[in-house]
Amino acid sequence: MKPKIKNKPRKKIVINPKIVFWGLTVFCVILIVVSYRFSEVFSPVKNVIGSVVAPMQKGINDLGDYFENKAEHFSNMDKLIEENRELREQIDDLKNTNQILNQEKYELSYYRELYNLDALYDQYDKVAAKVISKDPNSYSGEFIIDKGENDGILKDMNVLAGNGLVGIVTETGSNWARIRTIIDDASKVSGMFLKTSDTCIVSGDLELIDKGYINVSQISLNAQIYDNYEVVTSYISDKYLPGILVGYVSDIGVDPTKLSQQCKLTPVVDFEHIDAVLIITQLREQYDGISEVFRSDN
Repeated sequence: MKPKIKNKPRKKIVINPKIVFWGLTVFCVILIVVSYRFSEVFSPVKNVIGSVVAPMQKGINDLGDYFENKAEHFSNMDKLIEENRELREQIDDLKNTNQILNQEKYELSYYRELYNLDALYDQYDKVAAKVISKDPNSYSGEFIIDKGENDGILKDMNVLAGNGLVGIVTETGSNWARIRTIIDDASKVSGMFLKTSDTCIVSGDLELIDKGYINVSQISLNAQIYDNYEVVTSYISDKYLPGILVGYVSDIGVDPTKLSQQCKLTPVVDFEHIDAVLIITQLREQYDGISEVFRSDN
């Protein structure tokens, strides 16, 4: 077998940078001296070089100006992008601030509404509560509030909002309560016409409320009632405290049995937009004496 021949590693040629520098420096000095000493001899060369270099120089200058303008353009674009980002942040902050202000304005509005309602029924002790759950449909027969037994809320307590009666507490937990509204199909409220003291029954109707009404029935044939008469809770109700405004009547007529009158009632509460309520913390059975006072005032 032939012995393997090992390749000898080539030696790398390393040039000292200092030598290159000084070499170029000396070369440049020589060129300067020669150019100055023999300017006439090198004049044609200078002209040739000038005719070649000048256009190149102009092109290089134009190219440099182009890139400078582009660099300035991109710099301006970066500034505009940054300014746009800052403006967007400011707009987002303003939107958030505006949303907070609108929310506070809305909350202030219904707090003022509750305050006015509290003053309207100042004979009753009340607790304010927020609605925390209700049916996503426009009108809901029931909803849940954020107050319960820990706050003194009991079953059958009356609930107010807007300008009058919302409904009644049907179920309670330690920190929540369920409210059945007067528009619910299962709701029956003993009412009374404020001007005549004639009694009636206000019945919930979740289909009819889409038109803005619920039903009123069992009105005496002899009752002299007219459109826009007020209906309040009656003093003979066993669950509802007397004198709470329910709504205004219209479309008065005789019912199919010919034994009584009937009509429609427009509630004074906006059941589509209930966010907060007042719960009267006394039960009807605790106010036996009120009926006599209420009757004598009307």
